[in-house]
Amino acid sequence: MCGIVAAVANRNIVPLLVQGLQRLEYRGYDSCGVAVHNGGLRRARSTARVAELLQQVSTEHLEGTTGIAHTRWATHGAPAVHNAHPHFSHGSGDEAEGRPGRIALVHNGIIENHEELRNRLKAKGYAFASQTDTEVIAHLVDSLYEGDLFEAVQSAIARLHGAYAIAVFCRDEPHRVVGARAGSPLVLGVGAEGSEHYLASDAMALAGVTDQIVYLEEGDLVDLQLGRYWVVDRQGDRADRPVRTVQAHSGAAELGPYRHYMQKEIFEQPRAIADTLDGIQAVVPELFEASGNHPAGEGAHHVFKQIESVLILACGTSYYSGCTAKYWLEGIAKVPTQVEIASEYRYRESVPNPHTLVVTISQSGETADTLAALRHAQSLGMRHTLTVCNVASSAMVRETRLAYLTRAGVEIGVASTKAFTTQLAGLFLLTLALAQAKGRLTESQEAAHLKAMRHLPAALSAVLALEPQIISWADDFAGKQNALFLGRGLHYPIALEGALKLKEITYIHAEAYAAGELKHGPLALVTSEMPVVTVAPHDALLEKLKSNMQEVRARGGVLYVLADADSRIESEDGIHVIRMPEHYGPLSPLLHVVPLQLLAYHTAVARGTDVDKPRNLAKSVTVE
Repeated sequence: MCGIVAAVANRNIVPLLVQGLQRLEYRGYDSCGVAVHNGGLRRARSTARVAELLQQVSTEHLEGTTGIAHTRWATHGAPAVHNAHPHFSHGSGDEAEGRPGRIALVHNGIIENHEELRNRLKAKGYAFASQTDTEVIAHLVDSLYEGDLFEAVQSAIARLHGAYAIAVFCRDEPHRVVGARAGSPLVLGVGAEGSEHYLASDAMALAGVTDQIVYLEEGDLVDLQLGRYWVVDRQGDRADRPVRTVQAHSGAAELGPYRHYMQKEIFEQPRAIADTLDGIQAVVPELFEASGNHPAGEGAHHVFKQIESVLILACGTSYYSGCTAKYWLEGIAKVPTQVEIASEYRYRESVPNPHTLVVTISQSGETADTLAALRHAQSLGMRHTLTVCNVASSAMVRETRLAYLTRAGVEIGVASTKAFTTQLAGLFLLTLALAQAKGRLTESQEAAHLKAMRHLPAALSAVLALEPQIISWADDFAGKQNALFLGRGLHYPIALEGALKLKEITYIHAEAYAAGELKHGPLALVTSEMPVVTVAPHDALLEKLKSNMQEVRARGGVLYVLADADSRIESEDGIHVIRMPEHYGPLSPLLHVVPLQLLAYHTAVARGTDVDKPRNLAKSVTVE
């Protein structure tokens, strides 16, 4: 979601700040801005893309050696210039003189007590120019400022309730930026020879600037000055945070022959799966035993032998990967599994079991609701934790005991594709590891599953070859306003994911149901104008699914069926069939989701929507 970049240097840092924002564009935003210290506070803000902000900065000759920059995803207040960050403080005297106050600030997160603070600050004479909770923090810091910015920020954050990552500088203290984090990520970048320092919400923003990164911990406060920095923890004590060498990749990847990043990332899935399963070619059964090369980390085999159940916590697309994994974990590993939407789990009464393996799933590893749910589970005494995540340096990886790291690479398109399929691959490997640890997998079964996994990249490439047929479906869908997706068993979560992809980037209203539920309500929606997408692998539920399809046809519905070659479902009037290259057993969901991704993508292209940055959505949801 929102992105932060800040710097203190002996050179003009505006190009660095804007470049950092460009690298964070993939996260999603609706406004952007930059502010610098240049004899006072100066800024430029825009509700267009960062490229337009760059033109504005150039036209206005905005330069400075200390500054902050931000991309905003609106929470409090509409997407408008006056709500865009950075925000300046405005005391009554400043307003009378027509100039900004002394504090400039950017913020990620949500301040829950902003209304109470706003009323108090108004009573002190502070004038508000926005509807944001962020401007409240700027005024609060200003009201507490007595000559030392660090002390003012330290006093201010003690009064904040909610989540935040902030970067602040002051008109009266050149070459100083103060940052703080609680519930939102923030990293410190150490410049060459320590002469200049940076803050960012994501190490990617600093790619090419520095690879020396300090991951600030929950409650940390950091003071950046020329040639030095220091960190204090939530108790106010000096904290020695390690400097790590991080090879962050720029988000500004080349599109190559593709029109959009989403299309590129769909076609990168064979490679992403191969990278995630790297080493499987040499796998032997001992991989899952008590050896140091366990894919989930040292000690995983011992933990797996102790657990009695699995609790999966996730949001959005990651939640659907967890729903798919439930079928594997219960069907193959015979381990009772519960899948919870993270934002719901953390706020309800639940019955903890200390012998539960808590599994979190997140592409970024910074998803606010999932992190909070993880911490809630830990507070209940559930100490066995594992994350399936795409970012090795993320908070989620640092806060769980075990981790399975996917290797999807940077995913820029907001609608997740390769992150989803690599999550599924990681979760299937976790299933095999649990099954082996509990003695529920024979050597021959394990070998068959691993052989199928090794074949996944080739199988995915064959599915991608179906793109021309998917494009013809997309032409039909482009003029529709509603769609229905059906699946059964293992493929019901895949239907849910297909509907999510369609609504995310095409803005077509789409719903997904377990096909057996048709008669319990959804059948009332079926007309000739309601396309019904059906995921129809040749499995034990195929004949049941065929009956559900006939229910649709009897009401004049038009079916679009993804069928295995031997499913005996033929194209005819009102039934459009695309045949999958092969049936893939338990791993079939990884193949069947790809045509649904392509359908959403090509329908969005036909409708002319912003495929990579759909309205109102963000890539990494770092606020509640």
